[in-house]
Amino acid sequence: MSQASQKPNDPDSNPHARRLPRGSGIVAHVSSLPGDLGIGDFGPSAYQFVDYLQRCGQTIWQVLPLGPTGYGNSPYQSPSAFAGNPLYVSLQHLVTEGFLDAGDLLVDPPFSVDRVDFERVGPWRQERLLKAAHRHTQNPTRALPTFRQSYSRFRHEQASWLDDYALYIALKELHGNVAWPHWDPAYVHRDPAALAEARQRLAPRIEAECFIQFQFYRQWHDLKKYANDRHVRLVGDMPIFVAHDSADVWANQHLFPLTPEGKPTVVAGVPPDYFSVIGQLWGNPLYKWDLLAERGYDWWIERFRYAFSMFDLVRIDHFRGFEAYWEIPGDAVDARTGRWVKGPGIALFRAAEKALGPLPIIAEDLGIITKEVDSLRDDLGAPGMRVLQFAFGDDDKASEYQPHNYPHHCLVYTGTHDNDTTVGWFRSEAGEGTTRNEEQVQRERHNARVYMRTHGDEIHWDMIRLAWSSVADTAIAPLQDILGLGTEARMNLPGTLGGNWRWRVLPSQLTPQIADRLRHLTEEYGRIGKHQPL
Repeated sequence: MSQASQKPNDPDSNPHARRLPRGSGIVAHVSSLPGDLGIGDFGPSAYQFVDYLQRCGQTIWQVLPLGPTGYGNSPYQSPSAFAGNPLYVSLQHLVTEGFLDAGDLLVDPPFSVDRVDFERVGPWRQERLLKAAHRHTQNPTRALPTFRQSYSRFRHEQASWLDDYALYIALKELHGNVAWPHWDPAYVHRDPAALAEARQRLAPRIEAECFIQFQFYRQWHDLKKYANDRHVRLVGDMPIFVAHDSADVWANQHLFPLTPEGKPTVVAGVPPDYFSVIGQLWGNPLYKWDLLAERGYDWWIERFRYAFSMFDLVRIDHFRGFEAYWEIPGDAVDARTGRWVKGPGIALFRAAEKALGPLPIIAEDLGIITKEVDSLRDDLGAPGMRVLQFAFGDDDKASEYQPHNYPHHCLVYTGTHDNDTTVGWFRSEAGEGTTRNEEQVQRERHNARVYMRTHGDEIHWDMIRLAWSSVADTAIAPLQDILGLGTEARMNLPGTLGGNWRWRVLPSQLTPQIADRLRHLTEEYGRIGKHQPL
């Protein structure tokens, strides 16, 4: 294995570093939680999972983006940077509050409990959410006065994004759910008279969407309080880019490089890398950073403000894009024709700090990282990420992911949602989800065995122990790794559509034996939750 002669970057010497207390946690998306209603949500299983984290001695629950999902069901392609996914609203809670009847939750035939059938679950849940919203509209006194006051306050405080988002949803349904550039031109170009008429004509659907968003917001904050009261921090995930077919782009077309018809002239992605020889063509429109700078980065500041109200810490996905991003022509067939373009750099974050105070962020600094990206992260005092699955190659980059080279001021992960599970990674064949050939796969296995002094029979526990024993302030593993699951439990294979984001855990898999084993490791390496005040 390649060894580093010195630590490549040492954030520990950075006087601006905002250190996290030594702790550990689990990545488990809300959609992956157990339950009989087709997808994990903010209902009883979420509270039970917090209890399970507490039994495991964990102080962090990290989730993927919580916004509505778009094409391909990806949480990184959302129709809103602010809205919540209606699928996560607990229908059981709506029954308790009288907005639904118990019979509304009967499912025939039953939903799968180990995979999310988005095609069936989505319409089924939407029908019930709209029914609950209709009951609220028809008889608003059904709700307690405190509920009505909270709802009114939510409508007022979140109006800057909520009004446009609810109208966007109503108009999108009116046009058969096609992307907004294909709507009636008056709506595409946001003609004031046309929008005013639409708000009046579509008022019931707009009101319903506001009610659904309030339920999401309210239920999430109740869950967050429950977790915080048990010394569990909630870590969110903020994608740097927004989807083209989104309320954000439709309502703020001047902030994005678009043609007069609303199509992006340049889009986001990454060049060829570990996951793909042709790069990744994400398709998100890029920002007009010069115009945003002139406006004092107001849209971004509001986005930060909302995210910090939702989470205790926020992982900034594709952090390197703030230093420089891969700009791809809007008509490109893949990402190879892109080029690097300078991003806003420190100016954006300084503006946000001035408005909001210290920024509780984690920099997702994976991929093609330069010294300029490292400097931006360090200037902010934000911790970066290390991924153990990247630590066993023969390239120079691998040394940065080997624990003996870690600074304290970082988070170490066994893997991420874009990686295979640790068991799947260790047993995988060449080319499965990466650009590795058979010789590289064999060398990585050998290097991992040598580094950890293991035969690999319980490779997931070997990797968890390696992460937990490291000097990194925070150690995190995906739930699939805690459970020792294989490739069948992989969350996402980058660059592919279909079959992603569907994995769910079964209640029977969250055993006391696994919890006790993880807690023992957590105690052994000084990461136990009882020592971690919020």
